Amino acid sequence: MKTLDIYQRMIKLPLGHRLFSKAICFNAPYFSSIKPQIQQLKPSLCQVHMKKRRRVQNHLKTVHAIAMCNMAELSAGLMTEVSVPKGARWIPASMDVQYLKKAKTHLTAVADGRNIDWSQPGEVIVPVSVTDMQNQLVFSAQVRMNVKH
Repeated sequence: MKTLDIYQRMIKLPLGHRLFSKAICFNAPYFSSIKPQIQQLKPSLCQVHMKKRRRVQNHLKTVHAIAMCNMAELSAGLMTEVSVPKGARWIPASMDVQYLKKAKTHLTAVADGRNIDWSQPGEVIVPVSVTDMQNQLVFSAQVRMNVKH
């Protein structure tokens, strides 16, 4: 069963978003370090929420840079997974990031693939923006994905 089909079925259940998020972390355990909540997933869009909690903080009591990188890779990867044509494969190749502001609150990452031509194989760049609870941009990433058809 495809990831998008699983997501669409699970979100109809009580606590469906939470269950889907846990299933993703079971499949890719490293993502569980940030306890992500996948809030929206559809072709060309993924939105992931992460609570600011002690486990993801640095010595300044702000969200650690690598926790935001983890969030960016998760949102970009899920969005790519549900956006590529049937039978296509993908893998992240690199990620360029910018830390724009101290992340002092819970965060939301949005991977936006609306301007990507998913029909073509090769390298695509997935933009990810991470905002705080005041909708201020605190982090941005460009995740390079290698897509093979």
